[in-house]
Amino acid sequence: MLHPQARALLDFIEARGVPPTHTLSPTDARAFYRERRAATQPAPAEVAEVRDLAADGPHGPIPVRLYRPLGSGAGPLPVLVYYHGGGWVIGDLDTHDVLCRELANGAGCAVVAVDYRMGPEHRFPAAVDDVLAATRWVRREAATLGLDASRLAVGGDSAGGNLAAVVAIAARDAGDLPIAYQLLIYPATDMRRGHPSHQANGQGYLLTSDTMAYFHDHYITDPAHDLDWRASPLLHTNLAGLPPALVITAGFDPLRDEGAAYAQALTAAGNSATYVCFEREIHGFITMGKVLDEANTAVALCACELRRAFASA
Repeated sequence: MLHPQARALLDFIEARGVPPTHTLSPTDARAFYRERRAATQPAPAEVAEVRDLAADGPHGPIPVRLYRPLGSGAGPLPVLVYYHGGGWVIGDLDTHDVLCRELANGAGCAVVAVDYRMGPEHRFPAAVDDVLAATRWVRREAATLGLDASRLAVGGDSAGGNLAAVVAIAARDAGDLPIAYQLLIYPATDMRRGHPSHQANGQGYLLTSDTMAYFHDHYITDPAHDLDWRASPLLHTNLAGLPPALVITAGFDPLRDEGAAYAQALTAAGNSATYVCFEREIHGFITMGKVLDEANTAVALCACELRRAFASA
């Protein structure tokens, strides 16, 4: 039941001889990811404001980008702190610029995108340290930035979904960073990569087992880190008391089952968690609204749920 548009995209990639990510150096893979986004991403939506800023981090300034939606007045806005996907190796503020604009306008909230450090130059838990520090900075500077610190959500896709889940747990444990909502788009939640969808979808659907191993090995130094909840939030022994969540997966994604398992674990622990699987789609689809209609549906769903969560926060 692969969507015909997804099938056409995969056929196009194969016909063009696009090199798999795992065959490239991290530097080349990052450049290629940036350059090829124009083929699948819609044109950037107009927003009221885009500002590049720097958050204070434990290892130096962390680049962030603030978006304010069209029609936003002078009053403080609820805010989504967003962590981009890319396997903790590729991706940046530009690769997810279109999605952040769409979410800002659709949800009527500000978005602060975080350009965290990545492997192999900066391995686990550098990304975790950065996204936590940047999120704390957003809360601390909220008044100056025209944001409502009492309505702060976290979100991300793939590796960014992993980081959003980790921030929500760390914030709960620290008790000093209230988070209103978590938006988890095909999140990686279990670094052991043993769920059945890894075998069923590990070849032929863009994100392959080889590419996942490439990302893992550039991010994780010690195999024991796979069992650390900051790498594998599904393995945390206590998932109670976490913010409401929307978990989105794709049917032809190796990460499908661990995303579903995380949503189930959140609900079983007494949290409010909604799970939606786009059965006919592939990993990474939500940024591909230029060629995949269901990507636009998924973005609209995320924006709607964010707006609803902020209204009740």
